[in-house]
Amino acid sequence: MGKNRTPVSVLAAAALTLTLVSCSGDKPSPDDAAAALAQGLSEMDLSASVFTEGDASEVNAELEQLVVDMGPGRPEVTVAGIDENEDDDEAASARLAYDWDVNNDSSPDWSYETTAQLRRGEDDKWLVQWEPSVLFSSLVDGDRLVRTTTPGGRADIVDRNGNPLMGLQPVLRIGINKPDLPEEQQASSAAALANLVGLDPAAYTAAVQGAGPEAFVEALVQRAEADGPATEDGVAAIPGALALPAQRILAPTRSFARALLGTVGEATAELIEDSDGRLSAGDQTGLSGLQKQYDAQLQGSPGVQITVENAAGTNDTLHQQDPQLGTALHTTLDPRLQALAEGILEQEPSASAIVAIQPSTGEILTAANGPGSEGQQTALLGQYPPGSTFKTATALAMLRSGSTPASTVDCPADLTVDGRKFSNVPGYPAAATGAVPLRTAFANSCNTAFLNARDTVSQQSLSAAAADLGIGVEASIGTDAFFGSVPAEAEGTQHAASLIGQGQVLVSPLSMAVAGASIGKGERVSPTLIRQSTGTPAPAEGSPSATASPTATESTAPGNLSGEEAASLREMMRAVVAEGGVQMLLGVPGEPVLAKSGTAEFGSQDPPETHAWVLAIQGDLAVAVFVEQGERGSTSGGPLMKAFLEGAQG
Repeated sequence: MGKNRTPVSVLAAAALTLTLVSCSGDKPSPDDAAAALAQGLSEMDLSASVFTEGDASEVNAELEQLVVDMGPGRPEVTVAGIDENEDDDEAASARLAYDWDVNNDSSPDWSYETTAQLRRGEDDKWLVQWEPSVLFSSLVDGDRLVRTTTPGGRADIVDRNGNPLMGLQPVLRIGINKPDLPEEQQASSAAALANLVGLDPAAYTAAVQGAGPEAFVEALVQRAEADGPATEDGVAAIPGALALPAQRILAPTRSFARALLGTVGEATAELIEDSDGRLSAGDQTGLSGLQKQYDAQLQGSPGVQITVENAAGTNDTLHQQDPQLGTALHTTLDPRLQALAEGILEQEPSASAIVAIQPSTGEILTAANGPGSEGQQTALLGQYPPGSTFKTATALAMLRSGSTPASTVDCPADLTVDGRKFSNVPGYPAAATGAVPLRTAFANSCNTAFLNARDTVSQQSLSAAAADLGIGVEASIGTDAFFGSVPAEAEGTQHAASLIGQGQVLVSPLSMAVAGASIGKGERVSPTLIRQSTGTPAPAEGSPSATASPTATESTAPGNLSGEEAASLREMMRAVVAEGGVQMLLGVPGEPVLAKSGTAEFGSQDPPETHAWVLAIQGDLAVAVFVEQGERGSTSGGPLMKAFLEGAQG
């Protein structure tokens, strides 16, 4: 009859050894050998064990073949117990507990036990009697474990109403099918197809020639209904070229929220390598944007089957899991407003953006980029001087220093600060110069009046006022974003330039929309884009939302903006529409429009190039319009804002 013992843990085995030695006639117990075996199996390296037959390198070679088709995952193996033979103190058996994470979700999902026979060898060391059944009880020589997967059902990215923003649509996979093409024609056909679809001929030719003889080398995936570069006749005219029908997860149009939502396609070698076994060749996965950032959530759990493949080629199933649908990603986007904004920006040649926020909730309704942004995320990640739209923050600081919208300020045509000359924009109305109410200076965007506040508005108070509007305040919107940067310290001309949104002040279209939303709501708004808070991946290291700017803070508190201050800012923004630079917004139907335009100089040209900005509030809607290479905010941004607000009425 055997004697059964269950160690407290593998790590405790060494601590038990001294006690067990005295109980076995001063001979070592099998505990250490069992613990070393379990540890080696966890690492798939049995170099620390000694065997009754063969050496560790031979056993490792056999073990490697047993698990070569199990993927990169490794089991956690512990000693469940040791059975010593009371009639033969030279023999014992170790019960080994295996826990595998076979679907790579970080938790064990396949568990079982096996038994390993141990024998005491010369010099009383315990040896392992290796056989495949130590890995799994039914394995014999010539068998191996095989893991196969099927992708989990991909969940949707949905809009604010729960409707999918992307879905399966018919496409054509266009490429060269090598089995249909003699080797001597591969280069010419590859180059011809590359020219047809707009790829680098040399790079695509190299890809075709480097692929296996049975490969289909994809060049382009094109919407089936698209009037794209690869026409049916054009593809058919190239030997070996095919257009294969398929389905892909696509947005309603090629440009719809592309920089934000991203794309889905076949997993690249790099993504497969970085997935720790979650992805396999041929899997559809997120390649960019939210689709990539939240891929593990959207992809769901793969179906997994573990089989024993024997020498005869037959398979016995040991473990099976069905694929699970991923979890939908809920955004705050309004698809109608997103499409409206993108349509309005369609003819803008330079980088541009429209961001709309609902002040009452802080939800981002649109994050639209124009084609001039060339796929870059101008709306959320752009970093630009805001020009006169930043006078909303300067005006708030002036209110806090004792001014009111009716207070008299001095607006000369020009002003020199520490040797640098500042002027109002060309065409500034003469009637709005001299001693004028702050409301008038704000409405007409008098630079010199705000520069004259440099002695009463410190850089620190300016930075604090901006923060109370949400500029420079980090927020967890669920993806990378730049929220602005306003230095807390600046002197001389740098401080003066800050007062009119130049110098070292930087914002994104998002952060200016946040400022408008804060003014509209009467307290600082913390924006959000992803509604669910659990499972949100941390931003990548070094990204704008992972590394705060030197002047940024992270807070969801409402800040110190008072209702009275916000009302005064709204009064002055209404004056911009009623008597200032964006009177074109007076005719927009619906609630009264409040606005502030801005023009920011950049570059070294003479005269300098300018960014165009318009910030507007209408009811429960705050909108920022940005054009990277515009004229004045009112002339370049004003018509875009008017079109958006009118279209938003539905």
